[in-house]
Amino acid sequence: MAKKMVHLIFPQKLIKKPVIYTMSKKFNLIPNIRRAKVTETIGEMSLEIEGQKDELEKGLKYIARLGVTVEPIVGDIIE
Repeated sequence: MAKKMVHLIFPQKLIKKPVIYTMSKKFNLIPNIRRAKVTETIGEMSLEIEGQKDELEKGLKYIARLGVTVEPIVGDIIE
């Protein structure tokens, strides 16, 4: 199993959509929300995600195609 930490930025049109749930079900991934901030205009989330490496990549590409900005997190991460 591979694991990744990513920072996600959701546009206003996706804030109320179950994007993470859909991605996790569709690609058999285990999400762990580490931090989130949602306002009426934007959503930001630090997400730890675990699964098969190829499915992880497919899942992140899937949400990026929906309009979510996906950025890798490197550096100071609390385990």
